Amino acid sequence: MPANPKPWIDKPMSRRPYKGYNTWRQCYLNEAGAGMTNRELSIAFQTDKRAGDYVALAQLVNRYAFDAVTVYCDAPYHPSFGPLLLMAPHIRKARLGPAGIAPSRIHPLDIAAGTALLADVAPGRAYLGLVRGGWLAEHGIKELQPPLRAMREAVEIIRALLAGESAGYCGRVFQIAEHVRAPYPLPPGRIPLQIGTWGRKLAALAGELADEVKVGGSANPDVIPVIADYIATGEARAGRAQGSVKLVLGAVSVIDEDREAARWRARKSVALYMPIVSRLDPTLEIDPELMARVQAQVNAGADEAAARLIPDDILDRFVFAGNPADIIAQCEALYAAGAQRIELGTPHGARDAATGIHLIGREIIPALRSYRSS
Repeated sequence: MPANPKPWIDKPMSRRPYKGYNTWRQCYLNEAGAGMTNRELSIAFQTDKRAGDYVALAQLVNRYAFDAVTVYCDAPYHPSFGPLLLMAPHIRKARLGPAGIAPSRIHPLDIAAGTALLADVAPGRAYLGLVRGGWLAEHGIKELQPPLRAMREAVEIIRALLAGESAGYCGRVFQIAEHVRAPYPLPPGRIPLQIGTWGRKLAALAGELADEVKVGGSANPDVIPVIADYIATGEARAGRAQGSVKLVLGAVSVIDEDREAARWRARKSVALYMPIVSRLDPTLEIDPELMARVQAQVNAGADEAAARLIPDDILDRFVFAGNPADIIAQCEALYAAGAQRIELGTPHGARDAATGIHLIGREIIPALRSYRSS
């Protein structure tokens, strides 16, 4: 394992000045006081496992006080409802849901049906996460147009079905016959909705419609007030109180007592998506030539060479990596910046997932107790 590299950047990384700092967020933090309770911590898994592995992971996370358990819905991995249904019987307290499903890939009729079944297995604890979807074209999937209209219509159809109403719809994107209704048992209450995005317009739409916005692939406190202001635009448009929609940050996480091993594993994991995600963060300026070199190494299958190009200051903006003390410090910074929930994603451990999950459960969750209500 190589030593940490020097920042090999032609131009130094800088943060773009952000003037529209969310005034509600600052007032909220002032009112909440130093404790800032009701913050949450969740864990997320990639859907690349055997059926028995999903069960074993569910049994493991159930031993600890996680607030939510998420699985991804990335193509070409398993679609999310199968893994969630395997895990749900073994998780007693945490919420469960996908983060997130693209309506361009799975029809709202099927999303509603899968959500209802999950809610039946995990009553009162199911939630739904939707996204526009990344890298769809690489898998031959055409994104529905216009994308914001597609998301709004998908949400309306799913909610109508889960409420037992007619799904009849004549929209710009979706058309469903008036007689179509859910033929399966329905959840007794409203299913919370999460929308995943970095974008101004979709975050504003989430401010109108959603309960949470998730920024995926970020551990950067500076992005929180930016996204919060995007959300506030939609909240105001819908007549909702500012702060109605919670903000979630999630990213690759690697935790190990050997912090250098953890950070090296994180570098290798994040190299696969950093050239894409780095362009989404409006608070960072990263040399595009550096990202082009990382992408070239990834395309060539040279994961270790790509990882060596990623310096520490950039790494810490996109992943949770290090020993438990490192992760605790990162979480505290994100809570202080206004994140309501932090999601620690795959692979969790430098050598195996279980080691990382045990460290989260035994050391990180207790250390963050003053921020959390559970």
